[in-house]
Amino acid sequence: MARVRPFSDEQSRLLVNLRQRYETWIEAERDLAALPYDLRRKTVNGHEYLYRIFDRGGNGKSLGAMTPELEAQFADYHETKAALKERVRALRPALAEAAALYRALRLPLLSSDAGPILRECDRRDLLGSHLLVVGTNAIAAYMIEANGRIELPDETEDFDLAWIALEAEEHERRVWDMLKAVDSTFTVNAERDFQARNAKAYEVELLVAPSRAATLGGRDQPRPVPLPEQEWLLLGRPVDQVIGCRDGSPARIVAPDPRWFALHKLWMAAQAKRNPLKRPKDRMQGLALLDAVAEAMPHYPLDEAFIAALPGELAPFFEEWRGLSQAAPPDW
Repeated sequence: MARVRPFSDEQSRLLVNLRQRYETWIEAERDLAALPYDLRRKTVNGHEYLYRIFDRGGNGKSLGAMTPELEAQFADYHETKAALKERVRALRPALAEAAALYRALRLPLLSSDAGPILRECDRRDLLGSHLLVVGTNAIAAYMIEANGRIELPDETEDFDLAWIALEAEEHERRVWDMLKAVDSTFTVNAERDFQARNAKAYEVELLVAPSRAATLGGRDQPRPVPLPEQEWLLLGRPVDQVIGCRDGSPARIVAPDPRWFALHKLWMAAQAKRNPLKRPKDRMQGLALLDAVAEAMPHYPLDEAFIAALPGELAPFFEEWRGLSQAAPPDW
């Protein structure tokens, strides 16, 4: 049976401080992102107009000829934007300090490539409402949830996201616009159109459960193939944690309920269609994560109510784990 090595008091305090500082910073970033890209005066045929600008190229839409009301809107916009920029600037040193201490204390780390994607998702308010982290990157969040280290690989050279939105929205390119904002070199893999890849060959794969496939915008990319097993990752209560990256920056992860994630990993490890190089890691992650839930996450009970909710496909894997955990010596 895998054991969770508890974090020290110093590590636990740092995790609380990092989250508090990150939440204050991301709130200001979201407020800044919610503003129009820019408001500008333009003179046309001797008359002054106010334009809402959409992008760096200067594309925009006229809000009409200048009036006292538009003058007030123009002044308020620039005053608010300047104040938010200053707030973000003032918060960054304390956040950077906490993130640097996180790394120094040898807490679980994400890859440097994952951080910008997660922060942009969070800046756009997509984490937990539209997207979940469903790949190996989620392991770091489960370690923080358990308040201890689980001896497992906690990062990979790719990134798996699941689309989970309940309702379709007017914005049809949420995922693609997010990825392009992070790195303009992202392109869709022509042979696997559920995957995007940037110039450094860093891959982002988008997954979706059949029940959520219709809410993804028709023009969004990548284009995931609906997978019935993704429905399991929508169950239970997600984990929400702030993690440090290898480059010393912080990022937030919202990942599936660890119980369902673990059983999903065990199911994948038994599938003949699964890459044989990945199946042993899937099994190791699934068993170790269930051990960690049983040992250090009592708020995710493995009780009779949970067992009764298991579908037929997953029940045998839970029983196998329970047999292994009961057979393991106490000091394993």
